[in-house]
Amino acid sequence: MMNLEIVQKRIVNAIQTHNTIIIHRHIYPDLDAIGSQAGLQRTLKNSFADKTVYAAGDDETSLLFINKMDLIPDEAYKESLVIVCDTADTSRICDQRFSKGATLIKIDHHPDHEPYGDLSWVDPSYSSASEMLVDLFLEYPEVFRMNKEAAGALYAGIIGDTGRMLNGTVSPRTLRAVKALRKFPFQPERIHNELNKKSSGVARLREAILRTFKVTEQGVAYIYLTEEKLAAYGVNHAEAANLVNVLSSMARVRIWIFFIEYPNEIRVRIRSRNIPIDDIARRFGGGGHSFAAGASIGSWEIADEVIEALNGKT
Repeated sequence: MMNLEIVQKRIVNAIQTHNTIIIHRHIYPDLDAIGSQAGLQRTLKNSFADKTVYAAGDDETSLLFINKMDLIPDEAYKESLVIVCDTADTSRICDQRFSKGATLIKIDHHPDHEPYGDLSWVDPSYSSASEMLVDLFLEYPEVFRMNKEAAGALYAGIIGDTGRMLNGTVSPRTLRAVKALRKFPFQPERIHNELNKKSSGVARLREAILRTFKVTEQGVAYIYLTEEKLAAYGVNHAEAANLVNVLSSMARVRIWIFFIEYPNEIRVRIRSRNIPIDDIARRFGGGGHSFAAGASIGSWEIADEVIEALNGKT
């Protein structure tokens, strides 16, 4: 395994020597995916005025207050540096042109079950990819110059993957990163206000989830959110997924699952209270962290298999 200092130096050198840099992240982006991508893009633009820096992928409506994606021509990938943030597996990279660049870098905090890239910096001890980037920027202040826009995006990424600083991933290093970001005048209350906004449909769906979720004898809670149900409440997939922790406060519940129906798959979001569940996510083709993981499945029958597998964890 390459020494961390060497890896970081090589990442810095790759950034310095490429004129075009394209930043990717995972499909169905969360706050850390968008935050790390936007924070890196804005820092690079602020640090290297002569470089072209793109953010690749599909827009996520609920996170447009953080960043809007760029339209990237195919020819831009020629001789480019591609950096993929917060994405453990190549199948989950949004915009599969990521492999078309001259150099590929992976920066991620998920367990490294699928190594990829010419350079790879993977460290699950970090709360988020956003925290990793703050650490990199602080380590090389002569190279990287953050601004308030970058700081706001990275802050959003950190609070997203730490459950607003409430879960067990917060470390002294996390607090150091937030302290560094708070030196910029990005007004964190505006980010929290955006995250607290809920349409009447989301509020009603939240109430319905709390009324209708089911829980097994082993303490595994679950809810099926079909496309028909989401349409009835006027809620999109991302808004529904953001409600996953509403079941976390139930006394009997040790593991909780959202099954969210998409046009061609069912997305599974799994959370737990100090019970490792990432192995079950991997069994069904997904992955993630020990206590927060996910997968994609093809039928409701497989959803029953997921529940049964998680029953065995308690």
